[in-house]
Amino acid sequence: MPGRLSQLLDPNRINLHVQGTKRTVALNEVARLLSTHPEVANFDGFYNELLARERLDTTYLGNEIALPHARTEHVKSIVLAIGRSDTGIHFENCNQTVRLMFILGTPKSNPTDYLMVVSTLCKILKEPANRETLMGAATPEEFAAALTAAEARLFAPA
Repeated sequence: MPGRLSQLLDPNRINLHVQGTKRTVALNEVARLLSTHPEVANFDGFYNELLARERLDTTYLGNEIALPHARTEHVKSIVLAIGRSDTGIHFENCNQTVRLMFILGTPKSNPTDYLMVVSTLCKILKEPANRETLMGAATPEEFAAALTAAEARLFAPA
């Protein structure tokens, strides 16, 4: 199903030990995970648009989570990279510390799937138990499995 978070998850694009403690350094570190993604047509173009969007307004969501994103012609379909920091990343534009960062790139032509992914992420991340599980995941595979399981619970029939 289009717009499913689980379809975007790739353990190779999850960094559970982000070293950068400043926003732009950490953004670069996590975004670089997408530099070889087959759906990224022009990484430098995508990255520059990601930074431009980040300068407009903070992408900090609360609960030490940020969702840096760009709607861009430099990606062919939605792409996702995830970073987690043990020490925290200082987002000076809102004076907050971020420990989980979800970087999204989406084609300008497809806002619907993007909005579905963001909505799903926000629903998952608002639950303290889900955040705790993601912060405690030992491997990228475990992190991806936890997100997939949380998404499945959201869409399970009542």
